[in-house]
Parts: sequence; structure tokens; C-alpha cells
Amino acid sequence: MHNLYKNTKIGKGALYMSYRGKYNTWVENEYFDEKTREELRNLEGNEKEIEDRFYKNLEFGTAGLRGVIAAGTNRINIYTVRRATFGLANYILKNTTKEEQARGVVIAHDNRFMSREFCIETANTLAACGIKAYIFDSLRTTPELSFAVRNLNTIAGIVITASHNPPEYNGYKVYWEDGAQVMPEIANAITEEINAIEDYSTIPTLSEENKDLVVLLGDKQDTAFIEAVKTQVIRKELVEKVGKDFKIVYTPLCGTGNVPVRRALKEAGFENVLVVKEEEMPDSNFAGIEYPNPEDKKALTRGIELAKEQGADLVMATDPDCDRVGVAVRTTSGEYAMLTGNQIGGMLTNYIIESQKAENKLKDNGVLIKTIVTSEFGADIAKANNLEVMNVLTGFKFIGEKIKSFEENNNEKTYLFGYEESYGYLVGTHARDKDAVVASLLIAEMAAYYYSKGMSLYEGLQELYKKYGYFKEETISLTLAGKEGLEKIAEIISYFRNTNIESINNKKVVEVKDYAKGIDGLPKSNVLKYFLEDESWVAVRPSGTEPKLKFYIAVKGNDEAECDIKVAGIKADIDEIVNKLK
Repeated sequence: MHNLYKNTKIGKGALYMSYRGKYNTWVENEYFDEKTREELRNLEGNEKEIEDRFYKNLEFGTAGLRGVIAAGTNRINIYTVRRATFGLANYILKNTTKEEQARGVVIAHDNRFMSREFCIETANTLAACGIKAYIFDSLRTTPELSFAVRNLNTIAGIVITASHNPPEYNGYKVYWEDGAQVMPEIANAITEEINAIEDYSTIPTLSEENKDLVVLLGDKQDTAFIEAVKTQVIRKELVEKVGKDFKIVYTPLCGTGNVPVRRALKEAGFENVLVVKEEEMPDSNFAGIEYPNPEDKKALTRGIELAKEQGADLVMATDPDCDRVGVAVRTTSGEYAMLTGNQIGGMLTNYIIESQKAENKLKDNGVLIKTIVTSEFGADIAKANNLEVMNVLTGFKFIGEKIKSFEENNNEKTYLFGYEESYGYLVGTHARDKDAVVASLLIAEMAAYYYSKGMSLYEGLQELYKKYGYFKEETISLTLAGKEGLEKIAEIISYFRNTNIESINNKKVVEVKDYAKGIDGLPKSNVLKYFLEDESWVAVRPSGTEPKLKFYIAVKGNDEAECDIKVAGIKADIDEIVNKLK
């Protein structure tokens, strides 16, 4: 074995190596493959890039790893994937019983560059540690991975994806035995195990004796998942009745959703589904889409064009790992408007409640779960129907955690629906992460319901606004990349935390919640939320997965014009503060 990092003490005896030292090690040591070493040699002379690639290790955060695909300790590559997997394996071996370990780990991956290679590296490293690894024969969705963890009764799950990030990114998300992403306590313990691995050459490699521990899954899991999704259809007769005529345009954005979403729609009775041809098949370049995020209207450009040509009633787009779905609907003017995650979530809340009431299936102990940065639209609808609303931190695992606690407490509370404003929804409890397969099916059912009444989804939304008040939201994302960017994000957050802001948009701040203090029974989180006297609120938090600082604005008013004025005023105040600090 090569000891990669000899003589690494510098400074005051600290056990770390300068970025230059690490760079030289990767270039010189034969443990690293020639292609990697060549890539790094070509960086000579670009000191800033070398520093950015090696000044730290790619962090295993609450959502796992996510980074640009390239050589280096601060990038995602086969070596950083091996290291993360070895850390996870060590955590499992130290903290679970022999019986639990024997249940193994299931791994899925999306269509991104290197996803299959990272999946195989992950499986091989687990097997080398004596842990069984289940892998699929090709790409699969994140919700199916979440489902498979529980269906196969594995101790953990991993999905290789960077979700909706640009093409140059990939990622690595870890799930625990309940099918939800690992909670902070376990994530922190895994991080400690990963951080203890300084010498990559100590990571075991697959041997002849352990190769049988890598098990290939067949299509049995796919069918079990789709059957579980289909049980969430509420108005089966309605779907069967109008499903033949109701015209849907769907795009998987070149990702994993193509097969399962179309299968679920077809088997439920939606026969008139048109797929955007250019975005149908898996493509690591996403057919030229810069940002394959269904939150971004540009990602739906081709879908909306096809809908206009064909006169479709509904456009749906799922992100590459199919855990988020975006929607565009035909308006009264014949144009297509994007719905926000808050609007879709509010409408689904209403549809599920009203449909269950009509079928006499609504339980009194039903609970709506949303994140603290999600608007009050759905919450107000649930409360008007005497249902409980729970707020959780950003990250769908916190919704998964609540579902688990309901089950452990003999279903004293019943999970009704859970969602977050960033286009993530879960109907049913078959998965413990957001699921765009089941969400696409329920959105199609909801749109078909309005269609059967001679209405569009857009008109349905306006009807709800008349009843519950007009809601409007906007998210400002400030991207600040690199080491300097992270420092600047911390500086801006610190300013907001330590400054007494008395008013925003000339409205008095009536309450400030600093979730870093561990309030409202929630774990500590770096989020600040300002509540204004006119029911508006503003939240600020750094992204857990990208080099971004996010500002969430939510307002309520009598109509759209009033809400637009409120949003513009709040934005102007935020811009003024941020520009001073930048």
C-alpha cells in the first residue's frame, strides 16, 4: 500500500497538508490513474484552480456529496466517491448489528456524466468491506430508490445524482433504513468517519471473495414501485372516463422519469400523453438545457411549444432524478403559465382534501406537513378544513421523519400530504422522499378533474385565491462560487443575524425567528425568518447543496396587483442590503 500523505504536518503541528502538497501527491502517486494525473498536470500555471480543487475535501453535508465532476479533493470523482463510501461502510460496521449489516445497501443512479461509474465504484467499495450492494441494471429515479430501501429491507440506500444542477455536477445522497435521507445526527457521524480517511490507498478494493456481494436487481422492483404509486389515485372512475381525451405534454428533461412517469400515467388511464422527443432519452448534456430544473421556465421551453402545437391541457417536466415536477397550464388567454411549487402544493392540498371528503376517506387526524420556507397557501386550506399543519426544516427527510414518527405512535396522526416550495411533493407513504412519479400522476388527476368541470388548472387556482386570499412568492438566489463566495455568504447571513432590522418594505417586523437556536421543536438550522405586520414574511438561508444564498419572499393580499407591489418592495429592500455587503 502506498502511504499517500506522509509528512503532512505544517504550521503549528496541525495535521493537514497544503493544497499544493495534496495536488503534488495526486499528480505524482501511481495510486491515482493516469487520466486523473494528466488532467491535473494540465492545470499547472493555474494556481487559483489548483487551490479551489484542493484547499478542502468535498464536504459530506446533510444531503451527502455534491460537486463538479473533476479531479481533486474538492471535486466529485471515483476517489472522493470511494472515500465517502468507505466512511459510510465504517459507520454501518461500527453502529449496526451483524443482522442489520447483512441486509445490505441498495444503490441507484441517474443519467449524468459518470453516474454509472460512481454507482459501480460505490457497490464495489461496499462489497470490499463485506456489505452486500444491490444495483439496478440502468438508471432509476430517486423515489424508487427510497421505495426500494424499505421494499428490500436494506440498512441504507444511496443515489448517485446532482438532481437539477447543471451538467458538470454530480452527487451522492445517502438514505437510511426508513427510506428517508439520513438525519443530521447520522449524517454528522458518517462525516466523521469520512474525515478520518486521509490516505485514499487504505480504502479496500473488491476481491474475488467478495465479488458475489454485488447483486443486480431485475424489474420486480419497478413493478412494485409503480403499483404502490397507482394506489394513490383517488378518483379512478374519473381518470378512466376523461383519461383518453385529456391531453398531456410530458418531458423527463433527458433524465430518469421517462419510463416510470409514462408507465404510471398509462396504467392509471391517461392515454393521451405526448413526450418532448428531444428530451425523451437519457442524455448527460440534457439536450442543451443549461439548467435542467423544472423551476426554471427555460427548461420547459420545448414542452410549452409542443403543448401550443397540439393544444394540450397540461405540461409537466420532471428533473433528472425525478424527485421534482414543474407544471405549465393553459391560461384563459390561451398562453401557458408556469405554476410555482407553492401554487401546485396548495392546489394538491385542496384537491386531496376535497376528493377524500367526497369519497368519505378524509381522516380527522390528518396532518399537512410543509417546510418553513413554503407559503401559507396550502396551510390555510388545511386549517380551514380543521386539519393540523406541521412546519419542518428545509429538506424532505424532515417530512419523512414525521411519517415515521406517526407510524411509530400507532397512527395517532395520519399523513395527508407533504411538500416544499421547490417543487417537491409526496402523496402516500410508499417513499420517504419527494416523488415526482406519484406527484405527476396526482397533478394529472387533479387537472383532469377540473377539465371534467370545463375548467383549466389555472382557473381552478383563481377559484382558490378568491376563496382563501391571493398568495404570491418569490425566491432570490444569490450565487457566490468558490472559497470567497462561501465566505461572503457567511458574512451576509451574519449581518442579518446581528442587525436589528425593524421594518421591511415599510412594514413593521413583528417577529424574527432564528432557527440556529433550535426553536419550535426543530433541530438547529442556519435560517432566519422575518414576519411582517401585513402577513408577509421573508426567510434567508444558505443552500445546503449549492454555493447559493437564498431569500424567500411570501406575501398575501386581495389580488395579484397588490401582491406584486408587496414583493417588489421587499425585493428592493433586500437588494439594497445585499449590494452594500457585496
